[in-house]
Amino acid sequence: MTMTESIRLAKRVAELRACSRSEAERIIAGGWVKVDGVLVEEPQFRVADQQIEIDPHANPAETEPVTLLLHKPASLGTDLILDQASVAERLNIVNLWSEDASGMHPLKMHFNQLTACAPLEAEASGLVVYTQDWRIARKLTEDAATVEHELVVEVAGDLAACKTPEGIKRLNRGVAFNGRTPTSLKVSWQNESRLRIALKGAQVGHVAKLCEAVGLQVLTMKRLRLGGVSMGKVPVGQWRYLRAKERF
Repeated sequence: MTMTESIRLAKRVAELRACSRSEAERIIAGGWVKVDGVLVEEPQFRVADQQIEIDPHANPAETEPVTLLLHKPASLGTDLILDQASVAERLNIVNLWSEDASGMHPLKMHFNQLTACAPLEAEASGLVVYTQDWRIARKLTEDAATVEHELVVEVAGDLAACKTPEGIKRLNRGVAFNGRTPTSLKVSWQNESRLRIALKGAQVGHVAKLCEAVGLQVLTMKRLRLGGVSMGKVPVGQWRYLRAKERF
């Protein structure tokens, strides 16, 4: 081969590892290959006489789907289906929380084919889920009525009336929204102007409707938890991986 000739990295890795082309592609996409000391994750990358390093622990098995948990800033919308450009903008690798405890190394493939589940209002902040795992997507969409959302909501309006025993009862009675009444609702006052709400099957606009029914107006809203998964201490605008033992 002359200096000007080049081939796909996947073909070179297949030759070096004596494996199939599809296995070579998975090894490359899995972050196991360096070209001249630089990690390359694209199987179609062209190489000629560069030095190819394949991690001896490289595993050609299919990579498990990942789930990313973003602390969404207020005013950032969430699309139900995101293209790769949107993901790159919103979930940049550098925004991975430095204290992420998953033990996972970010790969470009982790930002492909992500579905945004359980969307929040654009003006709300807090936990938003992006997943490649169809089981989690189904849990948070088809089985959404069984998943509890925990939120902190700052409100204005007739606060005094809503802090009486009768007012608290009214808050916990709930209201129908889009033809559904929540099967589980727990509302309490966190401080003078903030409510803590735990609500199963919450939909966009549901909390505002609940507050309006008792003379309150939502000023800010933050989702802290979905089912058994908490946002924890992830800073605004950063994200972490869902850990193996966490369940929604």
